[in-house]
Amino acid sequence: MTPTFHRLSLAALSLAVSIAFAEPTLAATACGSGNFDAWLADFKTEAAAKGIAPQAITAGLAGVTLDQAVLTRDRSQKVFSQSFEEFSGRMIPPRMTRGANMMKQYGSVLSRIEQTYGVPGEVLVAIWGLETDFGVNTGKFQTLRSLATLAYDCRRAEQFRGELMEALRIVQRGDLAPSEMKGAWAGELGQTQFMPSSWMKYAVDFDNNGRRDLLHSAPDVLASTANYLANYGWQRGKDWEPGGPNFTVLQQWNKSEVYARTVANFATQLSRAP
Repeated sequence: MTPTFHRLSLAALSLAVSIAFAEPTLAATACGSGNFDAWLADFKTEAAAKGIAPQAITAGLAGVTLDQAVLTRDRSQKVFSQSFEEFSGRMIPPRMTRGANMMKQYGSVLSRIEQTYGVPGEVLVAIWGLETDFGVNTGKFQTLRSLATLAYDCRRAEQFRGELMEALRIVQRGDLAPSEMKGAWAGELGQTQFMPSSWMKYAVDFDNNGRRDLLHSAPDVLASTANYLANYGWQRGKDWEPGGPNFTVLQQWNKSEVYARTVANFATQLSRAP
């Protein structure tokens, strides 16, 4: 999906404050200064000062270079202008059969997730299908490189600086190796496209294998998505269609009303599927 930054971290402000009061030796090279390597060296120093293990910094950032393709994508984003009828008509029908099959295949997992978080399986499967075609298209951009590029660029430097720090924490925690971290061009990861800050906050190990893995484990993907929605106020047993109390939660997932309506409509159709 075209990134809408609906899961970008709100921690950028606190990060900016902490940087402002940092030691002078930790002051970062200015964004877009023309020297990416110098900027990256300063970022590594800051990451170490914030408690990121040297092994994680080295593993995550060794050899990282500026990705011009990411900057090109960022500068060529178009305003989302499709109507609900256009978007839902293009997105839902090709995914209905597979979505219904996923409801059956993961029925017991979805039931346990709903018991735990209160979010119905239809909603989770609808998001899963719309975001990545049920995990088929998660993206091929190197996440750490993408985030470093966007953090260096001056358009949303602090926002992506925070996301890059969180991505290193994912590495440090052992959820993913840097080589596994591939996703959308703006840093979204996994089968429902979490930004690293959301991964750190909401990812759960639902298959109990010791890792929060939103790239390869469907139970982790679905439960983490439910955890995200639950933390944004999902009300168990309440309506998710426009006007219902849970529709506003879907809009926290994606600010686009057309997208949120498409999720709701897809979920409703899945709930009626034989």
